[in-house]
Amino acid sequence: MWEDNMNITTVSKNGVEIASVHSDEILISDVQSALDLIATVSYEVGCHRIILQKSVVSEEFFDLKTRLAGDIIQKFINYQAKIVIVGDFSVYSSKSLRDFIYESNKGKDLFFLPNEEQAIDKLSLV
Repeated sequence: MWEDNMNITTVSKNGVEIASVHSDEILISDVQSALDLIATVSYEVGCHRIILQKSVVSEEFFDLKTRLAGDIIQKFINYQAKIVIVGDFSVYSSKSLRDFIYESNKGKDLFFLPNEEQAIDKLSLV
């Protein structure tokens, strides 16, 4: 399993514990791997607010036609996990994806931000 290749660190801000997950491998490629990640982070560090680097998320997630993003986000919501995906999203030209990112950033469960500092700020307030 990929837990061996995953590094989880925690940071506390405004009394909120936030997990930052790093890996050299893709950790989220389907709904089950998203559930596994939520369970692992919850079990290992007790956090339900998670920061992920864009590089650990399968590119299929960013192709909205696959519906993978919607299916995975539903699991995050069901398990009351709040997620920030950190990275450069300007590389995507899809208008529907840009709209999706914009709408997500206005919500309270999933955010797309350029860096970990902004991710910690956001997750400490939602």
